[in-house]
Amino acid sequence: MGWYDNCKTYDMKSLFLYSIFYFLSLGLNAQQEFHVFPEHHETSPGTSDGNGTLSQPWDLQTALIQKSNVVKSGDTIWLHEGVYNGRFLSKLESLEPNQFITVSGYKNDKVVLNGNVSSTRDAVLEVKGQQVIYKNFDVTWLGDFSRDANDDNFEYATGIRHTTGENCRFYSLNIYNNPGLGIGSWKHGAGTIIENCMIYNNGFMSKVGKGGGEGIYVQNSSDDVRLIKNNIIFNNYYKGIEVWSAGKRATFEFVKNIRLENNLIFNSGTPSGKYRDNVIIASDDRNGINSAKHIWVVNNVFYHNTSKPRGGLIGDAPSLTLGFNKNAPIEDVVIDGNIITGGYNGLRILHAKSLQFTNNLVYTGMVQVSPTISDFFKQWTFNSNTIYTTLKTPMRIIKVEDHSLDTWRDKFQLDKDSQVKEPSTFDINNVLRVINHSQNKNKFTVALFNTEGNDVTVDFSEYKMRPNTAFKMYDAENPKVVLKSGQLFEDAKITFPMQLTDFEKPLHNSKARKTLSNFGVFIVEFEPQENGVDTPEKKSNAIQRFFKWLGF
Repeated sequence: MGWYDNCKTYDMKSLFLYSIFYFLSLGLNAQQEFHVFPEHHETSPGTSDGNGTLSQPWDLQTALIQKSNVVKSGDTIWLHEGVYNGRFLSKLESLEPNQFITVSGYKNDKVVLNGNVSSTRDAVLEVKGQQVIYKNFDVTWLGDFSRDANDDNFEYATGIRHTTGENCRFYSLNIYNNPGLGIGSWKHGAGTIIENCMIYNNGFMSKVGKGGGEGIYVQNSSDDVRLIKNNIIFNNYYKGIEVWSAGKRATFEFVKNIRLENNLIFNSGTPSGKYRDNVIIASDDRNGINSAKHIWVVNNVFYHNTSKPRGGLIGDAPSLTLGFNKNAPIEDVVIDGNIITGGYNGLRILHAKSLQFTNNLVYTGMVQVSPTISDFFKQWTFNSNTIYTTLKTPMRIIKVEDHSLDTWRDKFQLDKDSQVKEPSTFDINNVLRVINHSQNKNKFTVALFNTEGNDVTVDFSEYKMRPNTAFKMYDAENPKVVLKSGQLFEDAKITFPMQLTDFEKPLHNSKARKTLSNFGVFIVEFEPQENGVDTPEKKSNAIQRFFKWLGF
């Protein structure tokens, strides 16, 4: 009798059962869960002597330096509720292709990493590992601390500094009130994604009285595209996002292959008393080697308070700057579908070799263009834009000449289908963006604009939320307070109040002001829905039916 004939004598259910248990054991071995508690937790303090179980949890630093033979690809490290005082270094590495280690706040726990401690490290969280997802926790400084570099007790610290390691993900993090930049995503961290984060109120005042500290500072030396998507970035002391290098003698390219998509970036620089670029894409390389290139800026909203309290365009308030040094003009940059509002110099195109600027709405005094790039105009695609300005000749070649849209078209063959409109007609769609979070389908970011500051109603019907689903609404500029709560009506519409706070009232210092009531960014969280997804009870019943079928 052969092997196949012997197999036929086995009971089918037993064979199936053995197979299930075998693959289940493989799955259990492949995916582990570890637990972390604050060191000062009353009942379950995390320690360096723990083993990562609920009964013997790790402290955070111990968890973040585990070797890849302990915390493996597919494993999850759960951070339980509390404040984690310290500045932490992560060296976690996932070694399996396309599999990640996850470091996450546990369920709905409020997890805060507090860097306001004595430390030799200059970041609340430094990341050096690879293929790790960090999500669902806060990175901040709590308590009193100096933001003035002239003070003896001032200490600079970044929120998150990602220095090395490929394919790390930063999801749904709150990065705020750090006396430095919010997150630095540096040149050697290939394949990074920063998504659905709130990054605000980061920065400090330098010794010369200038604001420092960006929301995001990003570089990339890899051919893999770095993605910055669906983030809310506002009121940082310096610029919102810098796609940039300040190095003047580069020997290789490392400001390239970066995509900014669906970000809401507003009022950058206001805590320092001056409006700064919401976004700059450039390099200061004098060698002409490290030009910013292969950059996509798609469907973002860049906003500065569009008028003074008694009307009239604000003065110096750049919202988007392209290029900085004439030796390193930007190349192969796409700016498409964005809303760009600023002051007299809201849009500056200083040094651009090849540029696509299409389908953008620009509210500014003028579009400023450097005279050194007129030779490159034939390499530009500049079309289908709408520019709101009071000027009859808003296209300025700096220190050379101003153009109306007609003479600009005739001389340079640009903007064939673009148009210029009066600011008084700035009546764009009240609902600028509705962004459904990719990691939490019950959470939305909503950006609204209404020239009169009237309430705006948003239709959520396309997201198929059940009628009577409870929700909570937050103002992004005051995210710890529930602004409004209720239930979704049959028509799936929710009304948002735009008149929130007098814009003259300071936010977190004497200079950072609340956004004018014509613009608002909101967070809406709906209660979880089953939506056909198995709940733990359904899964339990399914398992019971399965074992009943097996005869248990």
